[in-house]
Amino acid sequence: MSEQSGSSQERHERTELPIERGFPIERVNEIAEKEGRAKMYYRPIYTMHKWWARRLGCVFRAISLYTLLDDPEKVSVYEPGHEGGTLADYGDDADGESDLDVASLLERVDMTDPESLWELYPKDVRVEDKKILDPFMGGGTSLVEASRFGAEVVGNDLNPVAWFVTKKQLEAGQTDIEELEEAFEQVKEDVADEITQYYKTPCPNGDHKADVMYNLWVKELDCVSCGHTVPLFKDYRVAKGRYEDDDKYNVLCPDCGAVTLVDDWQSESVCNDCGHGFVPKEGNVSRGGKYNCPDCGQKYGITDAIQEQGKPDLRLYAVEYYCTHCEDAGEKKDIYKGYKQPEQADIDLFNKAKKEWEESNELYEFIPNEEIPEGAITAASSVSGNDVFQHGLEKWQDMFNSRQLLSLAKLFMAIDNIEDQNLKELLLIAATDSLRYNTMMVGYHNSRGHIDNLTRTNSFNPPLYPAENNVWGTRSGSGTFTAMFDQVRTAVEYARNPTERHIVDGETKESEPFNTPIGNNVTLHQGDMRSLDYEDEFDAVITDPPYYDNIIYSEVSDYFYVWQKILLEDEYPGFDQDKTPRVDSIVTNPYLEKTAEDFESELEQAFTIIKRALKDDGTLTFTYHHSDSESWGELLESLCNVGFEVTATYPISADINKFITGEAVSFDIVVVARPLDDTEPASWKSLRRDIYRTARHTRKQLEENRDLSRGDIGVMEMGACFREYSKHHGKVQRDGEIMSAKEVVQEIYGIIQEASDIGVEDVFIDLLDSPDPSFDDVNKLCRGTNATPEDLKETCLYNTDDGFELGTWDNEKRQAYIQERTNGNGDEHLSNLDKLQFLRYRYEKGQAVQNYVDKWGVDDDLRELAGRLADVTGDDTYTRVLGDRDITSY
Repeated sequence: MSEQSGSSQERHERTELPIERGFPIERVNEIAEKEGRAKMYYRPIYTMHKWWARRLGCVFRAISLYTLLDDPEKVSVYEPGHEGGTLADYGDDADGESDLDVASLLERVDMTDPESLWELYPKDVRVEDKKILDPFMGGGTSLVEASRFGAEVVGNDLNPVAWFVTKKQLEAGQTDIEELEEAFEQVKEDVADEITQYYKTPCPNGDHKADVMYNLWVKELDCVSCGHTVPLFKDYRVAKGRYEDDDKYNVLCPDCGAVTLVDDWQSESVCNDCGHGFVPKEGNVSRGGKYNCPDCGQKYGITDAIQEQGKPDLRLYAVEYYCTHCEDAGEKKDIYKGYKQPEQADIDLFNKAKKEWEESNELYEFIPNEEIPEGAITAASSVSGNDVFQHGLEKWQDMFNSRQLLSLAKLFMAIDNIEDQNLKELLLIAATDSLRYNTMMVGYHNSRGHIDNLTRTNSFNPPLYPAENNVWGTRSGSGTFTAMFDQVRTAVEYARNPTERHIVDGETKESEPFNTPIGNNVTLHQGDMRSLDYEDEFDAVITDPPYYDNIIYSEVSDYFYVWQKILLEDEYPGFDQDKTPRVDSIVTNPYLEKTAEDFESELEQAFTIIKRALKDDGTLTFTYHHSDSESWGELLESLCNVGFEVTATYPISADINKFITGEAVSFDIVVVARPLDDTEPASWKSLRRDIYRTARHTRKQLEENRDLSRGDIGVMEMGACFREYSKHHGKVQRDGEIMSAKEVVQEIYGIIQEASDIGVEDVFIDLLDSPDPSFDDVNKLCRGTNATPEDLKETCLYNTDDGFELGTWDNEKRQAYIQERTNGNGDEHLSNLDKLQFLRYRYEKGQAVQNYVDKWGVDDDLRELAGRLADVTGDDTYTRVLGDRDITSY
């Protein structure tokens, strides 16, 4: 790989960056695994407001570290927490000798050992004269991380919500904590009591009021046949028991309405209040979205009934309370926190709030009045399976009840009264993020005992029994305004003095606070990136470009947009429309008739703008969701068509979900590319030979020197092959015809497989060696090998019928597969792994194995595989059945 880069370096007269020579995949993945589960502790800046598909901060910090550091003379390293922020004598020992100076660290990075520069990861590193662009900034991760190195950062996004969220993240580091808390206290003084008065309930343990955490509602329809009111319960669960009753379940008695504890919600139970017998799991809603009338037995489609009758009525069926009076009096937790049946006082309180809302004309300007636009998420939804319009929703305000609208309007009005614009906007961030929980579009997670989150499914699914949160908040509960303000305050504290968590010998360490705050030198644009007018200006573009069908960004973000617009419409361009931009989004969107071909064309336009904005020796580094060879071909085609060559690729762990299908993704790919003036002609025959040699050489180097999975190595192999091809893009001839990038990628896949000796048995042994194997591991380990997940599934080496199970020798399905082949199809169809697992099974059952050993014979391949199985499982029976007569004969 280094040999191939030499000619490139001479051709462009440029210095190869550390990220082009190597990348510490193992170290980044080690942190990514932990950060993905605990973002609020690792980087609270990214939890101040929801944005979708955020890449992990540790990934982009590592990308920035290996991209921005090229000139040792323009790099300063400070020790985090060093008093006064003076330059640490990094690398100097007592004698003043420096073995680990920056120049040495940079020089030592290569593919086989990229970790010398990793020593700077937890340090406060600053660079001079670096300007970075992210034209698809989304949630702003790339800009936040690059700004921590002192780089000048420029960002752009088409979506105004993304622009606003990123703006506040980058301004957080310049915000005074005390001033922010004073602004919050002003809002609290103005409206907290006015809001919380409507979230009180008679405490079941005395003559006083308790705070309401959640009001639990159920939708009701009139039966189309008999007119009987039908509550739309799928079952009568309220919530799993807590504390001393954690083995029981709180359920709703359908006869008297009491919340009663039962041992098993799926079996016949008796109400503790009225003695009524019922089965809690048997509600009035069946599969297929139909209700079943308990009076006459009529079954009818719920959305059909809504179309005929209008929006369903709502009935309050339970209240979760938290009594601070009882807590302060020293009562046990199961006394001051629990569930209760609503009383007339609860109904009266809601009606009082509803009446105030209907009479508060001056508050209407603080709620959105926009209609819900039709789109792939909201209508005709193949994504969510729901059409919000079929549920009677027309405007965004229809997603809230009267008490929520009253409370939110008061809150937004109080925030609007804050004079300082930055503080007002940070409070607005807290308020709009709380809308994920303060809406009638979420239900209650009865097995976990908390409210659901609207953006958990990235779609709009009107629940049959919504949960109403306490808008302001109490001492307990999630998603309230006060809880979200706490997140914003924590984010501001972090932004002013960020820390870095890293892992040393398996243990997580947190650095002292850095003296460099986030976001010192920032410019942000909101609009179509294709209108950016930069030329030869940026040292690097670091981004996460759109990937095919992320239509959810524009459509789901409308939910936040219409509320943010209330306070921002007169402040910023982009907040003056009824919805976020659609047509200019670079995506595929069937609802707008935007096809995959449109996406390819528009992505190529974007790469053209990026190339123009980069300096001649600049780099483009981006993350990309690795999919199939076709998508790789489209990516490579777009990149190369506008004059980029791929110089490196790396697999990186990521905490991401593919929104549309819900498919879990175990890792993304980092792609590094450089502008290329011209390509050189090559025949496919000669290029194929170079690619084959590169694949073999890359694999050999990585297997000898790196602790990487086979899938990780396959991705890096692929990147090395892309590098070979991109130097000849558009000029590769086969049989007199020019090959497209897509055709070459298909060939490269085959070449890598030919260059690899890795097959099904190797992947299976790697799975055996994994601590907790999963389907994601199957996918990952198969990449770059001769094996596919389908190969393993067809041979029953894993199954997912009841969770993920490996097809070990004692797995029933795997053994049935082997027995069928042994008895039905003849021995010639058995693999060595089949034979060894068959022998292991017979030995366990006390059955003779020697006759099979004699029949099949024992060659070196069988012995080697037996040894590998014995090593990885710790079970030497695999080797003993091949040669020890004492155990192989009975």
